[in-house]
Amino acid sequence: MSKSLILCDCSKSSKLNTEALEASGKVACSKVHSSLCTFESDAAKNAIATGNSVIGCQQERAFFTELAADLEVPEPCFVDLRDRAGWSEQASTAGPKMAALLADALRESPPTKTFDIVSEGICLVLGENSLALTAAAQLASFLSITVLLESATDLPLDRSFDTIVGQLKSATGALGNFDVRIDELQQIKPGGRSALGLAEPRNGAETNCDIILDLRRTAPLFPAHTKREGYLRADPKDPAAVYKAILQASHLVGTFEKPLYLSLDPTMCAHSRAEQIGCSKCLNICPTSAIKPAGDHVDIDPNICAGCGSCATLCPSGAISYDDPAVDFLFKRIAGMAEAYLEAGGDQPRLLVHDRDYGAEIIALSARFDRGLPADVIPMDLEQVSGFGHAEMLTALATGFAAVDILVSPKTEKDALEPELKLAQALTGKPQRLRLIEPIDPSDLCTTLYETKSEDLEHVTPILPLGTRRQVTRLAVKALQPQLKEPIPLPRDAPYGAILIDTEACTLCLSCASLCPAGALGDNPDMPQLRFQEDACLQCGLCANVCPEKAIRLQPQFDTSEAVFSQRVIHEEDPFECVECGQPFGVKSTVEHIIEKLAGKHAMFDTSDATRMIKMCDNCRVNAQFHSEKNPFSSSEKPRVRTTEDYLSKRRDH
Repeated sequence: MSKSLILCDCSKSSKLNTEALEASGKVACSKVHSSLCTFESDAAKNAIATGNSVIGCQQERAFFTELAADLEVPEPCFVDLRDRAGWSEQASTAGPKMAALLADALRESPPTKTFDIVSEGICLVLGENSLALTAAAQLASFLSITVLLESATDLPLDRSFDTIVGQLKSATGALGNFDVRIDELQQIKPGGRSALGLAEPRNGAETNCDIILDLRRTAPLFPAHTKREGYLRADPKDPAAVYKAILQASHLVGTFEKPLYLSLDPTMCAHSRAEQIGCSKCLNICPTSAIKPAGDHVDIDPNICAGCGSCATLCPSGAISYDDPAVDFLFKRIAGMAEAYLEAGGDQPRLLVHDRDYGAEIIALSARFDRGLPADVIPMDLEQVSGFGHAEMLTALATGFAAVDILVSPKTEKDALEPELKLAQALTGKPQRLRLIEPIDPSDLCTTLYETKSEDLEHVTPILPLGTRRQVTRLAVKALQPQLKEPIPLPRDAPYGAILIDTEACTLCLSCASLCPAGALGDNPDMPQLRFQEDACLQCGLCANVCPEKAIRLQPQFDTSEAVFSQRVIHEEDPFECVECGQPFGVKSTVEHIIEKLAGKHAMFDTSDATRMIKMCDNCRVNAQFHSEKNPFSSSEKPRVRTTEDYLSKRRDH
């Protein structure tokens, strides 16, 4: 059953294309209202009561949601056709874009995985005496307050909160579970007349709290402190910021739901093997230090994770994947919007990726006060754009988009986004189709988008983006560059490539094959060979780090041929044949090198018979040693068994 799309032209200021919206067959359009949120609210109420409606307005979402609550029916679906399409200089030709936006709104999102964080309101206040004590007094009615003062001057008589003196050494954790270490701790002695006294100082004090209110002038306690939930920091010179922090702290009591942003599969992690470090991309990029080494893999603290997605974007193996929502849902969103746009008669669409805060606001302002978005620009909102990596960019191009613009805000984590953009530009063959844009105001956004024209591109058969990010990337590159015959050179640290072996230095010890986390390197149990499968290589560098001869170099590249799926021999040598039984064993060059180094030059190999043992396989060598004069397996002669006669012969009474 198709849904009913309830339309409103916002006091006749927005142009709507009902034909394009109904062409998909997924909705039936209502008549176009002009005041759905005011004079025609009864029409909205009747539509919402059916439980099968889609409201074509986002601005008044709270109003329509309240109507649904009054009617005791589920919240209706919403799609913004005004700010993103109807308010535009090109609104008359924005029908295909409206169809794409509607298709995206109708796609059901998977449920978000969450976990509970419990805060009992235990708050530690840091700062200079007067300001910290003032803040504590204001919060004492809402939270359980402890003030940490750095000096013992002006100790308060107010006992509605606790006061201690000491030096904060460290703090770890997040909302609901901060661990704090304090040196030179002095607690107040509440008894006695006159000023309050202090106990003797102690070092190494440890305590827990749910909230930290930091009003100091020193550096923040945590990296990317604005992303650390439960840690509220304000400039003591800014009264408005201090007031805001105090207000926020007063509300941090109770049980809170936090999304599980990431999914981790430790078996796929290529962090290390045998205490040799390989991939550390997630550790290096995490702004909040939520990721820590845990042996051969890494571990993620969901309490600290802020969900930027940078680690999942850079993870070469897919051990870390974004899960809010999952990457396969994002692939479906991209492909669905492109398909709806093209089916509605559009051509050469451009994708504008933006976040739900800064990006959504600047788009809305550009629509209300400037030219709005061009008709061929389809906006797609994400919680964080920093997780939009090369696989997603290439998927957009391979499913029908002519270009992809990523709108970044002043707070966007670009450390992962910029190298991913360079990688995607190298893989697409036309780097101008992908870019980051940083508009300083709505007018700048409009100018950037209107002055950029989509180039005429050859038709690309849209791919079906199924599989992992690596698999979808391969599908996309082959669709975008079908005639490619040579591997594409890639930037350093790219997660695709080959390895180069210095055959003169390599001894075929196979240390690299035994530690390769992805199975890209392997051996041949019947021959001294090193085999390599390029499609599986993560370019983690473990093989190069573990090679005792330093004979391995990484070669970042992307080969679209089918050869990457099969193993190929990258180094092999003849085996050495045992001089006794003729069975092949070891590597001929290695055995000959050992003979050259040891024969006649080492005490253990000073005879021809001892040197000959080097040329034997394991079984023959053991046999030869056992029958030699200097048998290393021989032992001293067994002692004679003692009898009763031996015992009695030593007694003096016999």
